[in-house]
Amino acid sequence: MLLQALAFYVFATVTVASAAMVVMSRNPVYSVLFLILAFFNTAALFVLIGAEFIAMILVIVYVGAVAVLFLFVVMMLDINISEMRQGFLKYLPIGIMIGIVLFAELLIGVGVIGDSSETLTALNAHGPQVLAGDNTRAIGRVLYTQYFYLFQVAGLVLLVAMIGAIVLTLRSRPGVRRQRVSEQLYRPRDQVLEVVKVPTRGGV
Repeated sequence: MLLQALAFYVFATVTVASAAMVVMSRNPVYSVLFLILAFFNTAALFVLIGAEFIAMILVIVYVGAVAVLFLFVVMMLDINISEMRQGFLKYLPIGIMIGIVLFAELLIGVGVIGDSSETLTALNAHGPQVLAGDNTRAIGRVLYTQYFYLFQVAGLVLLVAMIGAIVLTLRSRPGVRRQRVSEQLYRPRDQVLEVVKVPTRGGV
């Protein structure tokens, strides 16, 4: 228990510090790197509470795809940092208010604020049942039985979104030469091959 508590405080401290550096860092590339560090430490916190499936999804999806995409986009774009910071103090009070509201919602949802703590009661009631089995198997059982149709609809929505993104970005511009494999394969022989008779001791 002591080692688990020590690991929790270490990962939590690094997560909070890296999350603060995401906002406070002057270089956008460093901000994305601190974001990846925050994701890794958050995944470690999920492993500590026994949610290894969520930890793996966090690493694969957010670190492996989203954060790396952010990093490439930030590195390819020519971002003027001075222009981005001109409106920082202007929107700082609104950001602080939104942060306070979100933090209060988290406390209410967990049950720290308010008379009724239904979330904590439910966690205490179903805690032994959750800890007794593998949470990955439990999530898969619920996802592919009770929420099977909703899961398929979510996949269909993502497929439509992907096709829409391809259609919106695919543009045909005049003057651009494109490779057409079917025309290359079915060309007549006289267009691609020319037989030349070279005389002996002579050239072409």
